[in-house]
Amino acid sequence: MARSMADVQSRVTADQRDAYLKGLVQRVQTAVPAELELGELRSRAEALLNEQTFPSTRDEDWRFTDLSAMLSLEFTGAGEAAVDEAAIADLRLPETAGAQIVVVNGRVSAALSQLENLPSDVVVGSLLSHPDLLSKLGERLAQSSGSHEVFTALNTVGFQDAVVVWLPRNVVVKSPIQIIYISKPQENPVIVQPRCLVVAESGSAATLVEDFWGNTSESQFTNSVTELWLDANAHLTHSRIQREGAGTFHIGKTAVTQARDSQYIGTAVDFGARLARHNWEIYQTGEQTTTKIYGLGAIAANQHIDTHSLVALSHPYGVVEQQHKVIVDDHAHSVFNGRVAVAQKAQLTNASQLNRNLLLSDKARVDTKPQLEIVADNVKCAHGATVSQLQADEIFYLQSRGISAPQAQRLLIYAFAMEMLEKIPVESLRSRLAETIAQWT
Repeated sequence: MARSMADVQSRVTADQRDAYLKGLVQRVQTAVPAELELGELRSRAEALLNEQTFPSTRDEDWRFTDLSAMLSLEFTGAGEAAVDEAAIADLRLPETAGAQIVVVNGRVSAALSQLENLPSDVVVGSLLSHPDLLSKLGERLAQSSGSHEVFTALNTVGFQDAVVVWLPRNVVVKSPIQIIYISKPQENPVIVQPRCLVVAESGSAATLVEDFWGNTSESQFTNSVTELWLDANAHLTHSRIQREGAGTFHIGKTAVTQARDSQYIGTAVDFGARLARHNWEIYQTGEQTTTKIYGLGAIAANQHIDTHSLVALSHPYGVVEQQHKVIVDDHAHSVFNGRVAVAQKAQLTNASQLNRNLLLSDKARVDTKPQLEIVADNVKCAHGATVSQLQADEIFYLQSRGISAPQAQRLLIYAFAMEMLEKIPVESLRSRLAETIAQWT
């Protein structure tokens, strides 16, 4: 029986995606420095990729995020690029002076990094410049759950350097640590693969800021992976800011592994990129573990952002709080899929999840799916989602107090966003992002 045209087209598309991924793997491998071949680690990741294909909307996890526009672009591994101080001066946060590391096209820039204001026993640096760290990282680097996912494995196959942050036992770092990721376009479209590994040993504490920046409208692909390991009673506050250029495809993974009594507070903010996807995966591997994650997106024109989160609880007395807000204007499209998985052993869990979306245009689109998977029978869990517009009675109330309608709208949008921005503990960063929101409409 002859196959239908749809079947033939489906097969051609699948073959094209398979070939595209294999070509991408080959091209990123050619850019790997000889000092970081990493043998079996990269071989395992390549084997995982050989069993997969480039995602399509036929895949459940990618049902609302179409990557087909990338298939016409032949991304090559990024080469070394120079950036002058003036280009990043405005990105440096005063609270992080002396605790800043700058990454340009996936490689740490020693010339631009400033690391003199850190305790002597804290390790912050480049894996490429300190290959001796590899023996210390064997049980951590690329060992997080979820490392089999296609873009995470692609990063493992081809990352050119990695930022390493190692906090020794019972050490508290008072100054926030800032990592600035700069994507600089080259002659042809490039794939930039930043990698970061943070290990917080038992009793340690720190504040980490990751800032992804780019101002180009040219096509490029940022594929980042950040692994955060929190040992027993460690505390980490983490802010992830994505404001890349209008031509960028940004796919990022944040993988968090939490041991007993640890606390992770994360805030992710997405303003930039043509298409952005953030996979946020947290694994509670001990009792009395606390996870609080907050998200904010603000998009317009034809931007697309997608947040997929997973919090997996496998021990008793876990606490989870998740709030995610998105402002969507023009023809932009926001996707949220939040999953909280409570295993049978995770009794006495207290988990809440809420996604709120503000539509500013009748052409904007939101797809949201908060999700609870509960096997335990003694838990307190709740989840919900809302999609709404600015309320006419709220605007009227402000107008009755002498505020113009446009000002009232801006005020309501600002208030909607600030609830999430207030979770960021670094005041100068919080103020800069608030200013962006204030000027956004």
